[in-house]
Amino acid sequence: MSTAVIAPVNPMAAEGKDTVMTVMRRDRANFTRLVSDPKNWNVMTRCTGWETRDLVGHMIDVMEGYFKNWEAAKAGKDGTALGLPVMGETLNDHALDFRKLPREEALARFKKDAEKLDGILEALTPDEWTGFMVYHPFAGPVPAGFYGTFQIMDYGVHPYDIEYGLGNKLATIDEATAGLILPYSFIFWMYTVDQKVAAGVDAQYGIETEGPWGGKWRATIKDGKWSHEPEKGNFEGCDALFHFDSAADHVLTFFGRFPGGSATGDPEVIHKVRHLFFSF
Repeated sequence: MSTAVIAPVNPMAAEGKDTVMTVMRRDRANFTRLVSDPKNWNVMTRCTGWETRDLVGHMIDVMEGYFKNWEAAKAGKDGTALGLPVMGETLNDHALDFRKLPREEALARFKKDAEKLDGILEALTPDEWTGFMVYHPFAGPVPAGFYGTFQIMDYGVHPYDIEYGLGNKLATIDEATAGLILPYSFIFWMYTVDQKVAAGVDAQYGIETEGPWGGKWRATIKDGKWSHEPEKGNFEGCDALFHFDSAADHVLTFFGRFPGGSATGDPEVIHKVRHLFFSF
């Protein structure tokens, strides 16, 4: 996989499309290389209960789900959204169902779907990248350009899962990959608060992520709701501070691959934050 430095962009803006497409294609090529190796097909990955073949099934499932809602959007119809709380369980069931496909058939179907989605994303105009709304199967209507980064979430993180399963416990993800995903972590955190954990919590904490894709933010959890804003000072009044050495550390923590980042401050707040969000 290329290690060329890629300058930070806003993946949600039309100006970020070329970078999103470049990184998506690069990461997809790496993912395809790993899943195409027959020695890896039945390797247990970092995703609980999923072998490499299940990652291929997962990609078929999500892309073909996108296609249905994309056609609905083009026809001026609303799609369907099941909600984030059931996303993990539903995706797991669907991915495992594709085990019935022979390996070569699964790979061919995956590659055909990937080529189709690539073409759909490439054809988006700047206005469509930010303004054409397509129902995500679980999250609801989102701008079409979001789907490019949704693909990076899979193609960028799942190779880490495979490498981990192959024994590389020091595996990580590329900084541009992580940097493009990072803004979405704040959106998903807003909608994945575990209400049982959040009950009675009223706290502010800082998030500081190093590197060109990073930044500083102040997060608030109150009345079961999570919000954030850019931090312009030095986290005065925060109950705790989470510091990530890189965008990769931030994103892999967001995806629950490990509890990354160093944390200082109130131990109880730190513990609550570490368990504040449900998996999806």
